[in-house]
Amino acid sequence: MSYRAIHRHAHIAARKARLVASMIRGRKIDDALTALEFSKLRGAWYFKAVLKSAIANAEEQDADVHTLFVTEIRVDEGPRTKRWRPKDRGRAHPFCKYSSHLYVTVDERT
Repeated sequence: MSYRAIHRHAHIAARKARLVASMIRGRKIDDALTALEFSKLRGAWYFKAVLKSAIANAEEQDADVHTLFVTEIRVDEGPRTKRWRPKDRGRAHPFCKYSSHLYVTVDERT
């Protein structure tokens, strides 16, 4: 049985979060948590929280935590917030603030 956790509207661009997602895909949870702990990428902080939530969901349903591994990790683009930055001579330039949806699924290895 698989256990999942989701963080929606995370304030990180999907492109940057996918770098971290590929780092822990298919790993055991101990290895994944260690890799996230020592990673300097900003997305590691988000994925560490989501992975801990998925582990807690598995513990709630009496799963063996020592046999869990990351089966699916997915990053989807979230909504963009459009903003304007003031420029010289009364002009304004548009820019976007990106967000993403983070999905982590863990499963017991048999």
